[in-house]
Amino acid sequence: MSTENPTASREAQSTVTTGSVGLVAPKSHRFSEPLQLACGRILQDYTLVYETYGELNSDKSNGVLICHALSGHHHAAGRHGPDDKRPGWWDHYIGPGKPIDTDKFFVVSLNNLGGCHGSTGPVSTNPASGKPWGPDFPSLRVRDWVHSQARLADLLGIEQWAAVIGGSLGGMQAMRWSLEYPERLRHCVVIASAMKLSAQNIAFNETARQAITSDPDFCEGRYLELNKLPRRGLAVARMIGHITYLSDHGLANKFGRELRSGSFQQGADEEVEFQIQSYLRYQGDTFSNSFDPNTYILMTRALDYFDLAREYGDDPVAAFANARCRFLLIAFTSDWRFAPERSREITDALMHANVPVSYAEIESAMGHDAFLLPNERYEGIFRTYMQRVAVEQLEDRD
Repeated sequence: MSTENPTASREAQSTVTTGSVGLVAPKSHRFSEPLQLACGRILQDYTLVYETYGELNSDKSNGVLICHALSGHHHAAGRHGPDDKRPGWWDHYIGPGKPIDTDKFFVVSLNNLGGCHGSTGPVSTNPASGKPWGPDFPSLRVRDWVHSQARLADLLGIEQWAAVIGGSLGGMQAMRWSLEYPERLRHCVVIASAMKLSAQNIAFNETARQAITSDPDFCEGRYLELNKLPRRGLAVARMIGHITYLSDHGLANKFGRELRSGSFQQGADEEVEFQIQSYLRYQGDTFSNSFDPNTYILMTRALDYFDLAREYGDDPVAAFANARCRFLLIAFTSDWRFAPERSREITDALMHANVPVSYAEIESAMGHDAFLLPNERYEGIFRTYMQRVAVEQLEDRD
């Protein structure tokens, strides 16, 4: 739901030296046309921050949209400067010769509306008050992101995406694209996602939100006005989420019961600290310095509210009957947050709706974070499918 764990992704990518898109710079655009939101409110204007990789061809048919997950943003590939040690969160899969090949595709990655990395959201100034939006920022749904992304496509002159791709919450956006704008995408790639959250997933998100709102520095969400920040609550929320993105086997292999400090020897005075405790605290502290608590609350609620088939009589087959694109579904065996069963449910619904779909279940011990990390079989399947997308696009041009 990430980039669920951008740090893990960056650690794995630190050795990647070839096939990079190189130095990139974010772009931004202010949209002045009011946006009607699913909650009934209207945003009179808003800004979206995005990055692009590769070149848009003459008929603008090679565009690929990357939809980010819960704590993701626009910086999906490349580096922002020569001394930047951390590439974009999906750098292993976007670039020349990589599965999303920027020699063939024009790739667009944005920070969603409501985000905290430049796009209009809770940290932005509310024009009505001159203060940060904070908790007054409108509630969002996945369809709101899709509608704003469609306007970005219009700005770029892209009438139809070659593919819309997303993992986790990004996969939900990709599926919503196939229903809201069925003629505007030829392929939909949904990785480690679901048509709606389980009760257990909603419970995890609510527990994380409670950790944030119970922090004394939360101040009913108006912490920025008071020059405060609920760091402790956000750190705990991140720790809760991070645990669910990993698998028991993965944690055991990486940390086991190894100690960072202290001893179990009789008479030892120092308190015992396990390596996993230190790791989680580091993850929480790092995240609390780079993400906005109100944004985290907004994003997790959008995740909770998503239900692809709700307006179709809770019938996913009826929902997908509106789709006009081909689908690729990918799941990971150790992902218990978005288990393979959820992807198989999507695949079954697509098959019954007579929509072309391919499904792959990847063996991995990395849990939900697997969609961000290198995996030979995952990469091979992803690459083969996207090569087919590229060939099809060339054939259509001929």
